[in-house]
Amino acid sequence: MTPAPVTQIAMTTLPRHSVAVVLGTRPELVKLAPVIRLLGPAAHLVHTGQHYDADLSGRFLTELGLPEPTLLEGVGGKPRAVQISSALTQLDALFAAEPPLAVVVQGDTNASLAGALAANARGIPLVHVEAGLRSHDRAMPEEHNRVVIDQLADVLCAATEDNRDLLRAEGVPAGRVAVTGNTVVEAVHEHLPAAEERSALLAAHGVTADRYLLATVHRPENTDDPAALRAILTELAALAAEMPVLFAVHPRTKARLEAAGLGHLMAALTPLPPLGYGEFLALARHAAVIVSDSGGVQEETTVLGRPLVVVRRSTERPEAMDSGFAELVAPGRAIGRAVRRRLAEGGSGLGRLADTPSPFGDGLASQRIVALLGAVASGRPARLSVAA
Repeated sequence: MTPAPVTQIAMTTLPRHSVAVVLGTRPELVKLAPVIRLLGPAAHLVHTGQHYDADLSGRFLTELGLPEPTLLEGVGGKPRAVQISSALTQLDALFAAEPPLAVVVQGDTNASLAGALAANARGIPLVHVEAGLRSHDRAMPEEHNRVVIDQLADVLCAATEDNRDLLRAEGVPAGRVAVTGNTVVEAVHEHLPAAEERSALLAAHGVTADRYLLATVHRPENTDDPAALRAILTELAALAAEMPVLFAVHPRTKARLEAAGLGHLMAALTPLPPLGYGEFLALARHAAVIVSDSGGVQEETTVLGRPLVVVRRSTERPEAMDSGFAELVAPGRAIGRAVRRRLAEGGSGLGRLADTPSPFGDGLASQRIVALLGAVASGRPARLSVAA
């Protein structure tokens, strides 16, 4: 099965702010940006504040060319249950005062779950972007979120055929699922800086293309466990003796480092403040190997053609592994072994990845999603059968 073909998009017929786009994290901003821009005035961006600060989120909104959102209050920094309940209460009031014709959520965040529950409670059609991801790891809060959202959604936009098959195996009717591809493909192509700008950025960081490592760590399973965090940093420090390691330090990680007394392990690394999206893509594009626990980075590296070592217990994106871009390892010495295997492949390994197409689609996902949204919001059949 191939992704649903792109059909004509007619957003001019939808009233202003008639499609509520609910999100709460920077990865959601990145992935939904192409959809929001295609929706134009019809989009009402609602940010729950799950991960919001004027500096970082404001910077992403500007960089991605997005409108100012309606920002909810009292959500960021709270426990999971409080985040969901607080966002749900505020979203319900918002949807009661200004009922949208459709609600769209992406992925598996607490914000996405709150948006899905609010839409369901008000009987508003719900479109789930990036539906069907499964890690089969019940210790992962996101797994519970995405399963519930998929059950509530009226239209499920699966990024890959495997995602579609998982949904069908769970009993989701075929008429609710479309294979659209993943919007991350177009986001990467759109925001990767030009070659000259990338060269200047590498020079500013004092590194040479294909001769440095790029690392990010932020997931609770790694940052909230001092032993796991120590094991990861110890391996990165050992690798830094062989080539520079640029470490983009997430605010959560910085706080956990200080609390666990592990700051001394950063001495061998080159710490970077939180990066803008384009800057991160530029550094990732030329890294010899990337080490990360991010879900989005698993997708982005397949578009950039770079090898990735995923430091996690499980993954909901096996496509990155199956296509040869990434491998999954536990914190500890397995990180160093995996990185050195990739480094040993040299230019031939990088060339192979550059010639391997991303398993996440052809860069037309947002057009397919917006066509489906336009149909749903207008009360027309979504014609999901075209994906079969």
